[in-house]
Amino acid sequence: MQNTELIILGTGNATVTRCYNTCFALKQNNDFLLVDAGGGNGILAQLEKANIPYSAIHEIFVTHAHTDHILGIIWMIRIIAQQMNKGKYQGRLKIYGHDKVIKVLNTICELILPPKITAHISRDIQLCEVHHGETFTAIGMDFQCFDIGSTKEKQYGFRTALPNGKSLVCLGDEPYNEANRPFVADADWMLCEAFCLYEDRETFKPYEKHHSTALDAGKIAQQLNIKNLLLYHTEDKTLATRKEKYTAEAQENFSGNIFVPEDMEVITL
Repeated sequence: MQNTELIILGTGNATVTRCYNTCFALKQNNDFLLVDAGGGNGILAQLEKANIPYSAIHEIFVTHAHTDHILGIIWMIRIIAQQMNKGKYQGRLKIYGHDKVIKVLNTICELILPPKITAHISRDIQLCEVHHGETFTAIGMDFQCFDIGSTKEKQYGFRTALPNGKSLVCLGDEPYNEANRPFVADADWMLCEAFCLYEDRETFKPYEKHHSTALDAGKIAQQLNIKNLLLYHTEDKTLATRKEKYTAEAQENFSGNIFVPEDMEVITL
């Protein structure tokens, strides 16, 4: 059994232009779970750069229906349906998300994709609704979903046990909600948004946008006994210093390991 790899396809927030919107893939053996897909067909370029073939993606998880997370999924549906039509894709594609995610995907696909593509939906491409506390299985692992408690947009995160016995939590792209402590506490890895540095809060206004800072993420990670903290969904105006400065700010309150990845970075979990 190979170690699970976390492939960071994008690290930026909704309006970035110097990196891609936040999304990633988990690789186990030669299978991939895609988590979100950014805001457009840029996901196709990111997958190509990461050497991830469409034929190896049979599960996708969508956290929520914001444009910078869900519109890339439409492109994944289109390209994989095209591959199916050409006989280049074996098996089914399952896309997991809560009720609004499924409704949005169904609606957009019906409105803009041709019948030769939509004919695969509910047949070879299955939109699978999941609920708070439920578990779905992908790449040989079980993922327990939880509602992050957003007041802005319904959003799910997840927790999973890796084959090596360690745990991974994805918090989505909004601040931690204490109601989710049972799903998050004591995780070996936690993926957490950090919209900007606390020192830059007047410039980027994270709190007005329902986001947090690297300083906030470090505090939460320490309180939850997290071992490894990964920060993403950031602004893109400070990319040259982002890794160094975000790490230093999170370290003010967090004693574990901190990762501030660039697009296309691969981390062994």
